[in-house]
Formats: sequence, structure tokens, C-alpha cells
Amino acid sequence: MKISIYGKGGIGKSTISCNLSIALARRGKKVLQIGCDPKHDSTFTLTGFLIPTIIDTLQQKDYHYEDIWPEDVIYAGYNEVKCVEAGGPPAGAGCGGYVVGETVKLLKELNAFFEYDIILFDVLGDVVCGGFAAPLNYSDYCLIITDNGFDALFAANRITASVREKAKTHPLRLAGLIGNRTQKRDLIDKYVEACPMPVLEILPLIEDIRISRVQGKTLFELAESTLSLNYICDFYLNIVDQLLSVPEGVIPIELKDQQLFKLLSDFYLNASNVCQSKISTPFLIIE
Repeated sequence: MKISIYGKGGIGKSTISCNLSIALARRGKKVLQIGCDPKHDSTFTLTGFLIPTIIDTLQQKDYHYEDIWPEDVIYAGYNEVKCVEAGGPPAGAGCGGYVVGETVKLLKELNAFFEYDIILFDVLGDVVCGGFAAPLNYSDYCLIITDNGFDALFAANRITASVREKAKTHPLRLAGLIGNRTQKRDLIDKYVEACPMPVLEILPLIEDIRISRVQGKTLFELAESTLSLNYICDFYLNIVDQLLSVPEGVIPIELKDQQLFKLLSDFYLNASNVCQSKISTPFLIIE
């Protein structure tokens, strides 16, 4: 199974990706996580350091694939999750899709692309151009990370459009949304009512999750010494159990921009009016 994880920049994709990789490993799966971001920090909490990128290694070897060994680009992380960082072109030059393609090409040359039960692509930001939509070409499922806000759901809708487009020529399905760092889900529910798709989990706003990223460890690793964190790990285990059941998934039909703006703005305006009416309602004093 190959899974691509997308979402608005800064929404928490890498934190979720690393914890999902561990959850999959805890379910007995052999997992490879591929970071598809020039920052090459997707696997940081798995390995504890910034591993060399495939594109840097290829450049060092003058693109002689035959001179590269698996151990040059594949690093073991926590719980034996294997880690690869694709890297990216220099800022303002080149195409991220080319880098993803070269990464997959090299892993196939090394006979590594097909030896894992799960390959998880953690993909840069929310700008799903042809380049950074490239991981969808190799994926069975896409997961979209969002929160309960306007910007993240707008990005989710753009990604939804890419999934629909890629599904025309590839066996790709949207597994669903994961809500992250949110105490409410009312706007998420409003969106999926208009654009039907599964919601696999809602991860609440928990400070320990943010701190884990700063500490360079996954929640699962921290939970070994802090048992009170185990309940957070259950969120990730619930998501992977749904994925391992091999869901049918959906080919979503995104909302038009005008529809989405109206849906989101109406939601905020209605919420604002409700709050305003509560403030202006006079108190009835009974003596």
C-alpha cells in the first residue's frame, strides 16, 4: 500500500506522517517513509537528525545510479521504520516533481521500492502543481490533513481536485480527511456535507504533540517513558487500522471556488451573527 499525505503548509503533516509510520510498524508492517520537501525534515522525529537527501547523493555520485547502495539513501529510524528524504531543487529553480521521480527511479533501481508493506509519501505544502502532485502517480490512497479553519479547508479542496484528476489515469482514491489541532469540527463537517468524503479522525489540540516535534521524537517514543501519552497514540492507531482494512475510498468532486467561498463565508457570518445576538440579548431580571 502506498499513501500520500497532503495538506496546507504548517498543518502538521510531518508530525502525523511519522506517528502513522510508527503506528503501522506497531501493526507489524514494514514501512518506508519518503519525505518530499526541500527542507528534508519529514523524518527528523524518526531518525533524530536531518538525513542526506537522495538528490544530494545523486549529485555527489554524478548521477551514476550504479554507484549508489541502499544504505547511502535509506536510513533506519525509530521502531525500524526506514526513512528517505527526496530533497529538492535549488530555491527558485527546477521542479519538485522531477526530484520525486528521480527518488522513485533510484529506489526501483535498488530493488527497494517494492520490498515494503507500506510506503508513505509526506508531501510539501498545499500547492498541488503537476510537480508536487507527482507522488499521487504512485499512490493507492491520499490522506488530506486539515483543521477547522478557512485556509486549511481551501487547500484541502485544491488537493481534492488533484486527486480527482489523477484518479482518471491511476488507481488512486481519497482515503479521507484527518482533522488536526482542532477542538471543533463544525466547519469540517460543513465541508464534507457539501463534498462527501470520510473523516478518519479528529486530533485535538494537544501541547504534547507540538512539543514532541521540538524534542525530535515521535509520540510513541515519548510514551515509552511517559505513559500518560499513550492515549494520544491511540488516535494514530485508529487511523492506521482504518487504512489497513483497505477502505474503498472515494473519488471526490471538489467544490468550485465560488461555492467554497460562499460555504465558508456563510458559516463564519452565521457564527458571528449568533455571537452578536447573544451579546445583545438583554438579561431578564426577576425579583
